[in-house]
Amino acid sequence: MQVKYMNDQTAKRDEGKLQISLVPTQVIRDIAEVRMYGNRKYGDPDNWKNVEKSRYVDALLRHLLSYLDNPDSIDEESGIPHYKHMACNIAFICEMERKDWTRDNGDLMVKQLEKALEVD
Repeated sequence: MQVKYMNDQTAKRDEGKLQISLVPTQVIRDIAEVRMYGNRKYGDPDNWKNVEKSRYVDALLRHLLSYLDNPDSIDEESGIPHYKHMACNIAFICEMERKDWTRDNGDLMVKQLEKALEVD
């Protein structure tokens, strides 16, 4: 019987798993900042699920135009840079583009994130 040692990386099977470490962490912080603002404004962390995707596309484009006009620009209402709002709108659109997305799958999203971050 061959014994695998702690530094033997062949014992770890990562084929087919997402390499979450490739994602820049700042985008997660930026989205969290916008989400925290939205939660204070609307009082419901799941409110975003009740909005049509086309409204997020419109918001994304408005923030993009503001960013293109001035990359240092700040959204007047929230006080948060436009590029951070762009990231959050993209996150909502990406979630809505999932084939299994429904407005009632908030728990599913958390479970999937936990699974993606799971350490074997």
